[in-house]
Order: sequence, then C-alpha cells, then structure tokens
Amino acid sequence: MNFSVENWAPQYGAAAEDVGAEGLTAVVERAVEVPEDKWAPIRPTHEPPEQIAFVDGTNRIDAQVWIDEPDGDVRPGICATYAAGAVLCDGMARVSDVRIKRGLFTASAFAQPITTGHVTYDVVAAAGTTEQLAIAVIEQMRQLEAEVARAVTGVELVVLDGLLWGRGGIPKAIGYIKSHRTPYLPADLNAVVSALSPGERTPLFLVNTTWTRYSWYVRLPGSSGHPWSGVVRCEASPTMASSEAAVLADRATAALPRYASARHRDPRAPQNLYPIGGLERELHRRSGDARLIYRSLLTAAV
Repeated sequence: MNFSVENWAPQYGAAAEDVGAEGLTAVVERAVEVPEDKWAPIRPTHEPPEQIAFVDGTNRIDAQVWIDEPDGDVRPGICATYAAGAVLCDGMARVSDVRIKRGLFTASAFAQPITTGHVTYDVVAAAGTTEQLAIAVIEQMRQLEAEVARAVTGVELVVLDGLLWGRGGIPKAIGYIKSHRTPYLPADLNAVVSALSPGERTPLFLVNTTWTRYSWYVRLPGSSGHPWSGVVRCEASPTMASSEAAVLADRATAALPRYASARHRDPRAPQNLYPIGGLERELHRRSGDARLIYRSLLTAAV
C-alpha cells in the first residue's frame, strides 16, 4: 500500500472530547429525588466506598496520511494511538489493566496495516473527513475504556472520566464530567449549585437528550473564584431505581473530595482527580514517544 504522511503537526487535527455525545436540547426532570421547590445542598449520610476504580483513556493522533487508490485518487487516513486503564484505590493506589491500541482509521477499501520499525497500525474502517476520523478515534477509545471498566472486579464504585454515553451497563459506575458545556438547570436551581459547600451535592435530576441518565453536581474542596469553581457533574445509569441512584450519588460524593487535586500539582485542580491525572501520565508514557513514532511513519512511507 502506498501512502504519504501530512507534513504538519498532527495534534491540530484532533477533535474535542465527547463530540457528538449531546443533543441540541435536553429534557430535564428535576423532581427525581426531592420536589423542585425543596431543592437544597445535600450533605452525604452514607459512608464512602473503601474500594474504588478510576477508569480513563487517552488518544493521540500520530499522523494524518493519504492512501493511494488504484484509480489515482487518494483517501484520507489517521494513524492514532489510543489507550485505557484503571487505577484501583483501597488505601493504596495501583495502576491496573492498561491497554494500548493503534489504528489506521480510514474509509479506503485498499488500506493495509502500516508497520514501522517500532509499531503497527491495524486498519479500522471509518468514514468521513479527517475531523470525523478523529471522532472515530475517540469512539474507539471510549469502547476500550468500557472494556477496562467491565473487567474491574472487587470494587464498590467505578468512576469513569467523562460522560457515561456509550458506556452503559457497567455495574456501580458513574460518569465524572469536569467541564460544563451544556446548561441543564434553570437559574433558581443553578443558585443551589452555587451554594454548594465542598463535599455537598445537589439532588438528582434526570436528563434526556439523545440518551438518558441520572445526574447531580458536586463541589470539591480547594477551589476559589467564580460560584461554580470546583464543581463537577456526575452521571449514573437510569436502569436503577431513583432511591438506589441517590445512595450511589451519596457514596460517590462522600468519596470524591479525598481525591481532589491541588493547584500546585495540577493546573486543572481540583477537578482533575489525582488517580485520573496519574493514570493519564502513565497512559501517555506507555503510548510511546510521539516524535519517534512520527519519524518512523515518515520512514515507512518512503
């Protein structure tokens, strides 16, 4: 297979995390746990779990390529590395079940695996523009995260970094969302979010977009500044009863503050929890040197 490598920095072709996960509008049921007029900050009354697994993934566009077609045309492709793993916390923290994969994402029917002196990229069928191929990389990473999460045993809580979208059916799992791109509550209930103290949560609400989930907001310690500083949003599967989801929300809210990062250790503090930040660094390390891999792809294309 003949191919050529785009000669500019590959990271500029990466797509944003969770692209396509949300619909344009959300239908929100706010009286799930308490009536809407009774909303107030909730201090957890349940004990935090003793065994927690934090699951996260990383993805990297190693190169954009062009694949020669028999008719003289060329098809775009992306060589990408994606990874997932878990950190098990039970008084100690240890990295577990790290999985690294590499793929040549393209719609070309004539694509073959690319092998360099260091790595091999297996063909992953995906259609669309370069940007859409980058989204396909994220989707594969999310599937890999789900595989890791389902393989975790012996824990009371699984914290998946990011939305639960596309990763349902994982027992005792919550989604952990660090940024707020979509408004879900009216102004009077947003005031309850602003009033949260560290270690408190909002009541549950049910979100319906292109998919359905329970959700709630939590404030972590160590934040300062605007009213939503240090606030994260969590999600849980809608397959459980609201009372069961409330207990899960309580236990997760009681557990998360102990893992909040500090500003001098992480510029995304306190939202980027220590186990997740450490796992990200380990996944990047095990994914290999991007510059070396890029040079090996250039050599393989000659």
